[in-house]
Amino acid sequence: WGNSTQGQGDASRNRLEIGYRTSAGPTLWGQFVLHGPTGRVGIGTVNPQARLHVNGSIIVEDDIVLQNADCAEEFPLAEGAAGEPGSVMVVGEDGRLQPCEAAYDTRAAGIVAGAGTLRPALVLGRNPDDPAPRVAIALAGRVYCRVDAGPAPILPGQLLTTAERPGHAMAVQDRARAMGAILGKALEPAR
Repeated sequence: WGNSTQGQGDASRNRLEIGYRTSAGPTLWGQFVLHGPTGRVGIGTVNPQARLHVNGSIIVEDDIVLQNADCAEEFPLAEGAAGEPGSVMVVGEDGRLQPCEAAYDTRAAGIVAGAGTLRPALVLGRNPDDPAPRVAIALAGRVYCRVDAGPAPILPGQLLTTAERPGHAMAVQDRARAMGAILGKALEPAR
């Protein structure tokens, strides 16, 4: 158990470390750490910040199976804007995201991931040290979306675009206006 210089019962002592001795003689610790109180595993770090924290490259020679539904990326929110899961977002004047408020808006950025039972499997660009509010936008995969079926019913396979109803999508009725404002395709009907 690591940190033998700490008193017995000290939380920092309560971990398993695997080290090795170099050819020159000194023993190097912290190459693999299992932190007892948190259950976190660190590879190349003595202070793991997540369930598995790897400091260095990873090589995988078989499939990586992720149980959740999509790949998302975090973007900053406009000041005062809400980014509820399933909301349709557009790029604001300052480059930050805000809910859509116009039909066929070519500033469409995407849909906020995480609505319903569909969680992102990968989140890119996450920066926990950034104090600004951020929102994960689905880049690929399945995501639940808020829709307004008032203008026209939404059928599976129909293209979706921004709606006037804030944060909602609607079925594309005018393909010429939808150029550059397509969000994706509906997988379920909405009436």
